[in-house]
This record gives sequence, structure tokens and C-alpha cells, in this order.
Amino acid sequence: MDLSIVIPAFREAAKIRHDVEGAAAFLVKSGLKGEIIVVDDGSPDNTRAAALAAEIPPTVERQVIRYEHNCGKGCAVRTGMKASRGEFAMFADVGLCVPFENALRGIELIRRGECEIAHGSRKLPDSVILKPQTLYRRLLSRTFRFVVRHFMGTPRDLTDTQCGFKVYRGDVARQLYGECFCGGFMFDIEILLRALKHGYRVREFPVEWRCDWDSRLHPARGAAHTLGELSEIKRRLKEDKP
Repeated sequence: MDLSIVIPAFREAAKIRHDVEGAAAFLVKSGLKGEIIVVDDGSPDNTRAAALAAEIPPTVERQVIRYEHNCGKGCAVRTGMKASRGEFAMFADVGLCVPFENALRGIELIRRGECEIAHGSRKLPDSVILKPQTLYRRLLSRTFRFVVRHFMGTPRDLTDTQCGFKVYRGDVARQLYGECFCGGFMFDIEILLRALKHGYRVREFPVEWRCDWDSRLHPARGAAHTLGELSEIKRRLKEDKP
């Protein structure tokens, strides 16, 4: 198995079919033997049925995991990663915000031995923004980066920790997500800090990105919860044995 593609989904009945079909087309075109793992995070709509209805070639394996209750994006990605079997494992947000072909850049970084984890970044000079965020979200994003860098100590050379398009060496993904506890949106920060604690190298690669305004994340509305998650991550990592 070359590549496992994890797609976390919550109330995505209208879009998930396109994501599954896009992921399958990418695997076939790239000559990769792969699997698609959709994790339906307790959606009240027909997300699971839509994911199963997507038309994909028989050479691409598909698994749809569903919770009865919403547990959070971090929990969904963790479940998918732990179920993965690929030499490489990645996750991508719903909405085809980043074309799946961009993952080849991350895979190549890992294959060349430059890193164990490759993050897509919207902030690099070679990244192409096809549909930008609103000014409001851009300002919130800058504030978030400042807080995370100073409060959590994330590396200054990482420009976009929250881009929902990341590639891992498969065994590293399964190890890190097996340790991860954060079930909310801040799971990216926990995984990054755990990776650095283990000595894994993280590199970024440029992506083509299109903003999906139908986002499930509402940064200002959930500011207190976000700070709570970050505080808990910091506390738990400090308590972990080396």
C-alpha cells in the first residue's frame, strides 16, 4: 500500500462525493496503490451514504468509518490515521481546497529523506491562492499564528501549521496519532509538538489553495475553547515522560 488518504467529514453530504472521487482519480493517475478512509464525525445528514456512493475504480480501496456522536476533527483524523496502512499517510480537508496532486510534493520530500512530515503551506512564495480568505479571517489567522508561536513555541520557520493538507511517513503518522489526545481543531499543534519532541523533521511545500467559505471552523466564536485546548496540550506534553 503506497498511500492512505484520510478525509475527516462533518455534515459534508453535499461535497464528500467529489472529494472521494477526486482522491481516487489522483491515486490512479499517479500510479499509486492506495486507500481512501473517510471518517464521518457523527454527521446528522447523509455524509456516510454520499461517501459510499462515490464512484471509484475497484483498484482503490475505500473505508468509511462513522461515529454516532460528533467528537471533533482531531478525533476523526486520529481515527483515520490509526486505521491507515500506507507507506505514506495524509489527510485533506473536505472541499478540494488543495488539489490532491499537490501531495506528490510532500511525498517526494519524504522519499528524498529530507523529512518525516511534510506540511502543505499557503504562505510560501510559490504557493498559489486561487480564492483568498476574507480580510476578517486573514486577520484572525495572523493573530492565531502569533499566539501559537509565542505561547506554544512552534518553530518560526513553519509558516502555516493549520493548512488542512499534510503528508506523513506512514509509520510516523500511526505513532504520533496513537499518542495524540486532542479531539478538536488544535490537534495539528499537538501532533507538530509531539513530532519535534521525537526528533522528527518537518518541512513545508507550496500548494494551490482555494478558500472554502463553508468552513466548520469559526475562530472568533471558539476563541476560549481554542485557548483551552492549547493550554491542555501544553500541560500534557510537559507532563509526558521524555
